[in-house]
Amino acid sequence: MGRSAHFLVRERVTEYDVPTVHLRCHSLNDASRKRRLGQTVAVALVCCAVLAWPNVAQAYIGPGAGFAVGTTLFAFFAAFISGFIAIFLWPIRWLIRSLRGRRAMARAKVKRVVILGLDGMEPTLAEKYMAEGKLPNLKRLAEMGTFTRLGTTAPPLSPVAWSTFLTGCNPGKHNVFDFLTRDRRNYMPLLSSVSIREPSRFLKIGKHKIPLGKPDIRLLRKGKPFWNTLGEHGVFSSIVRVPITFPPERFRGVLLSAMCVPDLRGSQGTFSYYSTSAAAEEEYIGGEQIRVVRKGNTIRSHLVGPPDGLHESGGALHCPFEISITGRDRADLRINGQRYSLEKQKYTPWVEVQFKAGMGIKVRGICQFLLLQTEPEFELYVTPIQLHPAKPAMPISHPSVYSMYLAKQQGLYATLGLAEDTWALNAHILDDDGFLHQCLEADNERERMFFDSLEKVRRGLCVCVFDGTDRIQHMFWRYIDENHPAKDAYVKNRHPTAIDELYKRMDDLVGRTMKECQDEGTVLMVISDHGFNPFRRGLDLNVWLEQNGYLTLLPDGRGKKYLAGVDWSRTRAYCLGLAGIWLNVKGREAQGIVDPKGADALREEICGKLAGLKDEQGGDVAIRRAFNSPRTYVGPYSADAPDIIVGYNRGYRVSWEAAIGQPTDRVFHDNTKAWSGDHCIDPALIPGVLFCNRKIESPNPRLMDIGATVLDLFGIPTPSVMDGRPLRVQVNGKPAPPEASATESIAAA
Repeated sequence: MGRSAHFLVRERVTEYDVPTVHLRCHSLNDASRKRRLGQTVAVALVCCAVLAWPNVAQAYIGPGAGFAVGTTLFAFFAAFISGFIAIFLWPIRWLIRSLRGRRAMARAKVKRVVILGLDGMEPTLAEKYMAEGKLPNLKRLAEMGTFTRLGTTAPPLSPVAWSTFLTGCNPGKHNVFDFLTRDRRNYMPLLSSVSIREPSRFLKIGKHKIPLGKPDIRLLRKGKPFWNTLGEHGVFSSIVRVPITFPPERFRGVLLSAMCVPDLRGSQGTFSYYSTSAAAEEEYIGGEQIRVVRKGNTIRSHLVGPPDGLHESGGALHCPFEISITGRDRADLRINGQRYSLEKQKYTPWVEVQFKAGMGIKVRGICQFLLLQTEPEFELYVTPIQLHPAKPAMPISHPSVYSMYLAKQQGLYATLGLAEDTWALNAHILDDDGFLHQCLEADNERERMFFDSLEKVRRGLCVCVFDGTDRIQHMFWRYIDENHPAKDAYVKNRHPTAIDELYKRMDDLVGRTMKECQDEGTVLMVISDHGFNPFRRGLDLNVWLEQNGYLTLLPDGRGKKYLAGVDWSRTRAYCLGLAGIWLNVKGREAQGIVDPKGADALREEICGKLAGLKDEQGGDVAIRRAFNSPRTYVGPYSADAPDIIVGYNRGYRVSWEAAIGQPTDRVFHDNTKAWSGDHCIDPALIPGVLFCNRKIESPNPRLMDIGATVLDLFGIPTPSVMDGRPLRVQVNGKPAPPEASATESIAAA
């Protein structure tokens, strides 16, 4: 998983030499009742209509920006009304669900299925650490039941893999092939899983603009999650932080969304770095620098919030704050009338912040502050400002009150889909300590949610995915790879045993989960969506395409991002994103030149040339094979896939530049970033893991089989649209039935 697409999130440097921030306030005129009434009506319209204002001028990739202003009150009233209706209808719903639940459980072979997802757990490391005695709980789980490799997806990227997990379908049926896709109209990158479009009409009232109709917040992932099918048969599910569940869908159960939940600015996570140093001015990927001025011991600045969608002038909303330096490496923070103590290299707890949008509307979020130093220069890091879990500006859970319940139960928690700030570590703004803190805190928050689900759901399905295994391996693989170019690039607060300690923590989590699943009626599975390997060298596929006559640059096009330097009149193929290559097909792309009748032959030609491609440095094979997508995927959305999926060899991946369409001057590049491990390689080389407290007799299990297996355990036949098939699981010590048992037993009943 990880923030593999996060390098596209934001690229912007902002300097503020003026220490005082002035906010424009539009207040009501108490002397005019008519004007007050008009503005009250305007507020009502906002509450009913506003969900998002995407700002297309911003150079970052996100599902949309500016949604927060209008959705704050809308979400509150929607939650209030839905809660009232739910209370009123509760007796009837309880009776219906009770009857349906009894019928469902009468067919079930088990009472409960628990799936613990450890994103990116690598089977070879699991085997190594088990042999060394470091993972006693996973070893015990393997001995009492099953441990095997779990087939992943092509490509083995988290949004693709988890979409396959939850739908039981190949990508051709769920429409997610990468973190990114391209806009056919202009070749710009877009998120592949979610889209937010602004309303088409607005009503102007003075300086205000009111949208007429609500924006379209759309989940682009297709297919039905298998827990929706469970719900249709009366089985309750608790789904916590499974990727590609945003925006949340309705079903019988509770769900907290994960990957692709935006921050309050509408991006996939934009950190802020405040510094008094003029020498530090540079461009940061995934964040922005704000230069501040120190006057005595006081620094005044502001947080940058969502775009102001209520005013014609637009611009970002601001939340002012003040820093008072109280000693060396110590300071006080004052924000929104609250005071917090800052100490060097120690995070604050989650700080509640609010942005005033005018007309009585306040947008709330949460963030954490980290004082980096006070002398000789002042430096401050602020996490991306996340949606407030108790007062979300848009729904992040189903039902919408579930995120509020969790906040009431355990306090504030991270809501951003990619909460661990990998790019601040890449940029040397955070050190190993600062990044690990985020990973541990995110996993601890999720653990409390998971065990709350285990306590509450005694019959049905519990699924929770932990990200720490993915994020820490992405950023700390340099310590376990002797040949990595980035091994000695990060020298401050080094953590060479971070991955070793990670696996021990996950083993402890598994052990405590096993204690909650000791009853005979619970099946426990521990799975990962893929494994991990080193990322030493990146391939600029756009340069390779150029050298082989498939892509042509404009005279000044080299180095331009987002394919802005490509001469489309002479380009037949291009690279964008992490997974593969697109053809510039006539009638499909805006400036396409490839005849659709010759597209398959061109795909085969490029696949043939890429297979076995060797690194110019050392002669190692960099690309194991390449997949012709129409021959790989089956389903109604297969035509939306990249034309070619590249299966890299171990140690290789698409280069950072190629992924954002920025042609360089050579094909191969050393990867010197902290992001040193990855899984964007040939799927045959990167399987996940499957542990189970029951014997599984099916050979070669796949990630896409898990959903069908869960349905089978509850006595529900596999939907015909699913590509996955039930695994043969022993239940209550009995031999596993034939794989077609679910359908046959229900037909007999």
